[in-house]
Amino acid sequence: MNASGVSTNPREPSLALGGRIIIPGLSLGHVAYHWIIQSFVVALPEIQLAFGLSSVGVGGVVSAREVAAGVVALPAGVVVDVVRRYWGLLLAGCLAACAVGSLLMGVWPSLGISPIYWLVLAGIAVVAISHSIWHLPASASLSHHFQERRGMALSFHGVGGSIGDVAGPIVTGALLLYLSWDQMLTLYAVAPLVMGLLGLWAFRNIGRGRDDEDNVSLAERVAATRALLRTTTLWGLMVVRGLRGMALAALITILPLYLEHVLDLSQFYRGFHIGMLIIVGLIAKSGAGYLSDRWGRKRVLVPGLIWSCVMAFLLTVFDSGIGFTITVALLGLFLYPDQPILNAALFDVVGREVASTGLGVVACLSFLMAAVSPLIAGALYDGPGFDFAAYYIAGLFAVSAVLFLVLPLTRRDG
Repeated sequence: MNASGVSTNPREPSLALGGRIIIPGLSLGHVAYHWIIQSFVVALPEIQLAFGLSSVGVGGVVSAREVAAGVVALPAGVVVDVVRRYWGLLLAGCLAACAVGSLLMGVWPSLGISPIYWLVLAGIAVVAISHSIWHLPASASLSHHFQERRGMALSFHGVGGSIGDVAGPIVTGALLLYLSWDQMLTLYAVAPLVMGLLGLWAFRNIGRGRDDEDNVSLAERVAATRALLRTTTLWGLMVVRGLRGMALAALITILPLYLEHVLDLSQFYRGFHIGMLIIVGLIAKSGAGYLSDRWGRKRVLVPGLIWSCVMAFLLTVFDSGIGFTITVALLGLFLYPDQPILNAALFDVVGREVASTGLGVVACLSFLMAAVSPLIAGALYDGPGFDFAAYYIAGLFAVSAVLFLVLPLTRRDG
């Protein structure tokens, strides 16, 4: 391994552009996913109006996204480990599928057909499924090629997602002043389609490791997977990530509704606040990953989860004006940087031969846990109100911090 952290094993083929395309290429693809996903969040009030949904109904849309991502994660994790030679093709196909999902949600009104609710659900499900599958080879390849800087490499991939998280809502808020939500989603299908075509070249060597690693038998993988499922740490990481996912899913359900219904903000300022939730984390993400490599995962993530808990609670104190905007921004400090650190902690304790399987197992449970959370948050928002929904989110962060603190983490090489 050289100074940049890229494997220099002579039996391992070089990646495109001398091994220097992997992080920027995967990060750019990650931008497209998060741009569309967060833009969909900004447009939730318009979608609510178009279909006459309650807050629980809006939560159902977000839940459909989480269920779709979760159901596919476990089997996809196993398959992705088996088809490692074809990871580049798979990554390019995921981007193309993202474009198809965006078109499914938005293209019909442009063709003179009224918006169809189940097609919106199908479209967001396609985006979620392709995003869930994308993370498996992308994260596993980064974990392998940058073993000594795993947290930092995964964080740079996360930074790509955060750029989409920040730019997407702000641009979407501006576009919604001139375009309808369906026109916007149709327009957004172009970028991932082009990236998918470019990815056929850029990702062509990703996953093609040494011959002995590529020829691991299915029986050996099954045995390794069974051993993995007997690991207490894996189940603990599942629950921690699931609780964190529940908190995030609840937040992105109620926040745009609160900005629209209570604060009466325009589409642009709604997008601005969703972007502010993420922009501070964009700056903190790579630093948090680097520090987790040096100091350990717990010393960075536990304080981060506690911070998110406190900031979620403070949304009920500073519930309007500049105080609310600042609190939203501060909440984002660790809201998104925690995900790459959780992934790095997972790869620390599993072997390369089942890296995608381990990530798929953890993602499956965490997405399914998160799927119920938007419904709970929507019911709390419609019932007791925004404050109780914020208390619920803060509680989820608090419990996840305690569980991660007591979780035994033992690093495994490879």
